[in-house]
Amino acid sequence: MAKTYINATKYEISAVFRVEGVVDRHDVVGAIFGQSEGLLGEDLDLRELQKNGKIGRIEITTAVQNGITTGRLIVPSSLDMVETCILGAAIETVDKVGPCRATFKVVSIKDTRAKKRELIIDRAQELLEKMVNEQIPETEELVRIVRERVRTSGIVDYGPDRLPAGDEIESADTIIIVEGRADVLTLLKNNIRNVIGMDGSKISQTIIDLCNRKKVIAFVDGDRGGELILRKLAQLAKVDFVARAPEGKEVEELTRKEIIMALRKKMSLSEFMKKEQQPTEESAMPSEAERFKPIMESLRGTLKAKVFDKNLKELATVNVRELLKNLEKFKGAKIVVLDGIITKRLAETAKKQGIEYLVGAKIGKMGKPPEKIKLLALE
Repeated sequence: MAKTYINATKYEISAVFRVEGVVDRHDVVGAIFGQSEGLLGEDLDLRELQKNGKIGRIEITTAVQNGITTGRLIVPSSLDMVETCILGAAIETVDKVGPCRATFKVVSIKDTRAKKRELIIDRAQELLEKMVNEQIPETEELVRIVRERVRTSGIVDYGPDRLPAGDEIESADTIIIVEGRADVLTLLKNNIRNVIGMDGSKISQTIIDLCNRKKVIAFVDGDRGGELILRKLAQLAKVDFVARAPEGKEVEELTRKEIIMALRKKMSLSEFMKKEQQPTEESAMPSEAERFKPIMESLRGTLKAKVFDKNLKELATVNVRELLKNLEKFKGAKIVVLDGIITKRLAETAKKQGIEYLVGAKIGKMGKPPEKIKLLALE
């Protein structure tokens, strides 16, 4: 009886395929076993390897669209590196599934033991930390514990929501609202005690009531997340001023000098929102990427390109290797999305043909990118 398990998985062969017809997963498996039989000799015969536990069960996922079956397969292997690579190359020779023409391409061969090594490292770290924590603390650790207790001595649980706050939050005329507990602790450490945390992006009634009774400074992180939380807060409660951490930094990371400077540079909510709403080229790029993402997903693994006009009406579908020589034939073309790498030559040719967007899996070495054409990579 054939073995149903693999001795020890060392590698995983990952491949994609395209079949010009509608087939099932068992048809694909049958084609791989059938067309590789006798190809590599007895030592690397797939059926024998599976019987002996040298390769595991082939996992296959498929999707059918417009009479074309595409999919991905994974072959676990306990063979050595060279034998596994030979096996991967053999899979690429399969050119038919049933009566239908097919292409197979290996996209990666992963060493699964690398993941196990990471798990070992993580577990070793946990064990070491546990061992260190169970020992009698050294002098430095004792100092840290005392400092931490002093740092948190002014923190209170405020309101029915038990929000983290400084002990002057009720008595102060002006309060500082931050995102969470870590931010509150940072301000307390620097002797700023009229502070309260929102508990992440959740805006509770406690915060709304406080904002109605006091002057409010919203102190947010210097990233997109900070801006989004501010917008939500401003919709639900009164905000008088906005202070922002330096670009790319969070409030909990700031030094005393950075905190003081940020609070000094506070501006009214209307001034801040007006400044943030100014469009930039960087903010426009993600939205453009989302526009083309579904098209890129449909092309993934096909090695094809789609050509569109300015209204995203499809003009043609071609093989990537034929795109360069045929680009001038597509009248009115403005957008090209391809399952491949955008080369310098392709970008320059596309620019000459009036293409406005060139979208690929990756952007190759380009030097100075051509002007008047936008290059997007959607890996």
